[in-house]
Amino acid sequence: TFFSRFQFALTLQAIWTGMCNAAMQHYPAAWGHYDVCKSQVYSDEGLTWDYMACQPEAADMTQFLKVTLDPPNITCGDPPETYCALENPYMCNNECDASTEELAHPPQLMFDIEGRNPTTFWQSTTWKKYPKALLVNITLSWNKTIELTDDIVITFESGRPEQMVLEKSLDYGRTWQPYQFYATDCLDAFTMEPKTVQDLSQHTLLDIICTEDYSRGYVWKYDKTVRFEIKDRFALFAGPRLHNMASLYGQLDTTKNLRDFFTITDLRIRLLRPATGATMVDESNLSRYFYAISDIKVQGR
Repeated sequence: TFFSRFQFALTLQAIWTGMCNAAMQHYPAAWGHYDVCKSQVYSDEGLTWDYMACQPEAADMTQFLKVTLDPPNITCGDPPETYCALENPYMCNNECDASTEELAHPPQLMFDIEGRNPTTFWQSTTWKKYPKALLVNITLSWNKTIELTDDIVITFESGRPEQMVLEKSLDYGRTWQPYQFYATDCLDAFTMEPKTVQDLSQHTLLDIICTEDYSRGYVWKYDKTVRFEIKDRFALFAGPRLHNMASLYGQLDTTKNLRDFFTITDLRIRLLRPATGATMVDESNLSRYFYAISDIKVQGR
């Protein structure tokens, strides 16, 4: 009868739903961490869907890293130090003391939750050994291969460095290649003509450039971020709004050098010269000069 067939259909539906639910419970990672495997593309027929291999969902990679500093004793607070504000050399009431939690600035604070008040940050010692260079290497290691999916963003609580290099490794730190150079004067610092990512094309995407965009000018109190622009490079293949990701994935699948460019196992931030806010260093007040980082963002899969 119709009623019997209806009951049978409901029973089959219940069995199927139970099997699907069980599968979902058994494979949470497989279902929950993958993006939709399609992209909208323009064709002769208009806007259509292009299906491709699934890409793992992008995630915040800073929760999985190990950070090391060189020299290891470069973090402030042992012994305690007093700092002066860069823009006001007579305001010297900021203290760093590693033995007091409220006054300590360890490396972990580069990766904690942002939005706290007051802001939390890592801080280096002052430039007390000037004119010897104040050099710091910050190495982020994952012990796995990471494909970058968004801009690398470093937020400074101090002035942004006047000279800095971002480097990458593909072999767990055995060898390093530069990603980008940063300086107030690229010619003077690295004998390189200044460029921006907007100067790049599909054919020059792998060029290593020096940019003055994130170092020039005495406006550090408001401009605190230094970027390595991943999405602007993606846009060279996927379009300005990244609407044609299929084209980008096609290039990454077939061009090893391009794929390797966006792949890392380690990142290294080489801080070479702190912000001074002037052409000359005030040797009578070296407590004004230091590095401080409140946040580092690395998105990848």
